[in-house]
Amino acid sequence: MPQPKHLTGLAIEPAPRAALEPDMQKYFAVCEQKLGFVPNVLSAYSFDAVKLRAFVNLYNDLMLAESGLSKLEREMIAVVVSSANRCYYCLTAHGAAVRQLSGDPELGEMLVMNWRTAPLPARQRALLEFAHRLTVAPAEVGEAERAQLREAGWSERDIWDAASVAGFFNFTNRVATATDMMPNREYHAQAR
Repeated sequence: MPQPKHLTGLAIEPAPRAALEPDMQKYFAVCEQKLGFVPNVLSAYSFDAVKLRAFVNLYNDLMLAESGLSKLEREMIAVVVSSANRCYYCLTAHGAAVRQLSGDPELGEMLVMNWRTAPLPARQRALLEFAHRLTVAPAEVGEAERAQLREAGWSERDIWDAASVAGFFNFTNRVATATDMMPNREYHAQAR
């Protein structure tokens, strides 16, 4: 199957690598070293140095910084939110991350298709229920939902982090969908 010829459905060209600020050039090189490619979302954002930096900084803070949520749990939130929003880009990219981090291709597929079918501990199930509800019915999230997370063993900071990750992916899902952002083909074959 041929690679899509576009990063997005918009006629906005990504910046040439040499035109990126030196730290972003280095960041792209690290992506190539670790992943074997630069994620298309980064290339798509590269048309604007300020937007690219804001995206990278927020992503790194939410997904890679210290948190009571594991990297896998944050990726699971990304997939559950993206599934509710039917975001092709994020389901493909973060579904691959769940498969890789969990070592379980079935878990990745279950979360993409219907997270409730996944055999998860009650603690993670409460976390994903919160992320899902925050996505599909945000006005209905209140103290009862926070209390359920506390009862499942999540701290106040964990609840903040879970809400932040869910909020970030609701944002990125909408941008990716609205611009017809295409995932890198490499994601499809990862960790299977």
